[in-house]
Parts: sequence; C-alpha cells; structure tokens
Amino acid sequence: MLKTKNILNTVFGPYSSIRQANNLLFISGQIPINKNTKIIPKCISEQTTLALKKINLLLLENQLSVKNIIKITIFTTKMDKLKEINLSYQNFFNKYTNRYPARSCVGVSELPEKVCIEIEAIASIF
Repeated sequence: MLKTKNILNTVFGPYSSIRQANNLLFISGQIPINKNTKIIPKCISEQTTLALKKINLLLLENQLSVKNIIKITIFTTKMDKLKEINLSYQNFFNKYTNRYPARSCVGVSELPEKVCIEIEAIASIF
C-alpha cells in the first residue's frame, strides 16, 4: 500500500497523489504550496524546489529516492523563466544523483492556486 501524508499535498480535486502500476510509481503534479500555511513562494526557483521536495517526500515515504525517478514533466506559466527553473532543477538533482531523468517542460496559461509551476514524476521500483 502506497503511503501519502496529508501535510505533503494540497489536493484540489478527486485524484491520488501517487499510484503504482507494476514496477512504476506515478506521482501526480505537485504544486509549490504549503498546505498548513497556504504560503506559495514568490520566486520561480523557490517554487521549483518546493514542488521537487514534495515529490521527494512522497518517494521517501515509500522507501524510494530521487534516484528512482525516470521521467519528470514540468508545467509552467513562466516559460520566460526557464533558466531559473533549470538551475533549481539542476541543483536539486545534483544533491541526490549524477543522472537526470528524462524530462518535458510544457508552457501552460494557468495552474491551480495561481502558482507558476507544477511538477509530476514517474519513478521506477528497482
């Protein structure tokens, strides 16, 4: 049974934060909002890091790590801030591994709670 703690995710609809199919974990898009304080960092780099930290916490709860991530999808309303997103992304992954997962980055017009970024992940159980 997959574990998710309520403090990690702010759910804005009828979906699961994490689901398993065979040896893959699918982590729903994480937005950079603290459920308890409702604080959203103003800076896109801080938003990127917070969303990635939430993914990491979901993995850790399930005895996995960032090294298990094989695919990331980033949704952002700020494609003009891709340099800052990439730097935060790179710094985050460099803390845990020397390999980056496959990645897509998609520009969108709007995200929940007016955040600038949402990140989803697929992890392999190996």
